[in-house]
Amino acid sequence: MIGQESIDRFVALLGPKGVTTDADDLTPWLSDWRGRYHGAAAAMLSPASTQQVAATVKLAAELGVPLVPQGGNTSMVGGATPPADGSALILSLRRMNEIRSLSPEDNLAVCEAGVILSVLHDAAEAAGRRFPLSLGAKGSATIGGLVSTNAGGTQVLRHGTMRALVEGVEAVLPDGSIFDGLDALKKDNRGYDIKQLLIGAEGTLGVVTAAALRLVPAIAARAVGWVGVDSPAQALRLLRHAEETLGDSVEGFEVIADETLGFVLGHIPGTRSPIETRTPWHVLIEVDQADLAEPGPVERLEGALADALERGIAIDAAIAANEAQAEAFWRIRESLSESERAQGPALQYDISVPVAKMPAFMVEAAAAAEARFPGTTASSFGHLGDGNVHFHVRAPRGTSDGPGWITAQGQAINAFVHDAVVAVGGSISAEHGIGQMKRAELGRLASPARIAALRAIKSAFDPQGLFNPGKLIPLPGEG
Repeated sequence: MIGQESIDRFVALLGPKGVTTDADDLTPWLSDWRGRYHGAAAAMLSPASTQQVAATVKLAAELGVPLVPQGGNTSMVGGATPPADGSALILSLRRMNEIRSLSPEDNLAVCEAGVILSVLHDAAEAAGRRFPLSLGAKGSATIGGLVSTNAGGTQVLRHGTMRALVEGVEAVLPDGSIFDGLDALKKDNRGYDIKQLLIGAEGTLGVVTAAALRLVPAIAARAVGWVGVDSPAQALRLLRHAEETLGDSVEGFEVIADETLGFVLGHIPGTRSPIETRTPWHVLIEVDQADLAEPGPVERLEGALADALERGIAIDAAIAANEAQAEAFWRIRESLSESERAQGPALQYDISVPVAKMPAFMVEAAAAAEARFPGTTASSFGHLGDGNVHFHVRAPRGTSDGPGWITAQGQAINAFVHDAVVAVGGSISAEHGIGQMKRAELGRLASPARIAALRAIKSAFDPQGLFNPGKLIPLPGEG
């Protein structure tokens, strides 16, 4: 445990508002968002500026105190939870919540790490722009966390992950120095790209304090459609058809099993299937335009879907008649995870496979899991255009002891699913990161060259091992 003398030195540095020690105030920040990991910490440090972050990091290095950077605490893999032994302090960036600048002319916003994603969305909209990344936790996820985990979401097909949207980064490195890389340069050939090393590093190499983010024009008009198809393979044919006929205006393309749709309709009040025909699989597609040129997105999508129906690429289709109906379509997609959880104990996987192999994987991996673990049921949904599969293996019906089932079966099911992913050239983490949940599996499955490189980079940046210990980097014996 960290002694009171050390805590007092942080209080002297940051003031009473900058250090939280009350047990009740700390409790919400000691567990991960899913409630699977629980830690302990003597205090939470909350600097209010980059300079205070730098001073805090320098003091922590002097004292040998590990720090766990934390934003909105929405990690899905235990990436922002402190160790259970109380050996680290939480470094919260939530007080640093200023949008330093937002320029429609430059299509750029410079945000501090604690800015909440939905706040940035609103600010960009007020300026006639938008930040094209959204996810279910947008009301609590912070920019620093999104950068540090290379977050994805439903718009990756057109705009990419955070790696593609971050133009510059400001961060404090483990020695307390400030890396000022906020200049949004299109060309910069000064060697290693420190910005890209920090993106997706999960706070193990540096604490992101601000980011320069790419904005795009606001949506002037959109069309949202729901299409019934007979298989994920047919959904992929529909995607390629949409890309050929609609170009890069296709912003979202989600594929959902009919069983999974049924979970939403049975769990979320007021939801209904957008199409009357019962089909084995479904596609949610969104087409956006930044102008009001004719033909508009509705007419263009109608033409593309009519052609798809005629060619036998789709079984049935509906286009939202208004914005309320469009939001209702998307509400189904955004309710999938909640509805899956309501079905009972399950293991959830955020994985990616090559796009061409995703249709077969969604069907074959589910059948293989059910055969290997009798009584379980498996299904998936995902962002077909980028190969991201959200794969679920549910406990046998009637299982009352969910934690007990996970303890008994979890390791074997994890290995089975991850082995299947690696066999098709995929990744065990698509958009949620590694954190502590997937660290050992990364060590088991990644190549020796990858593990050696990760450890070498970590050692070079953080020789004391004080930044987010126990996350991302496999421990000795794990690879």
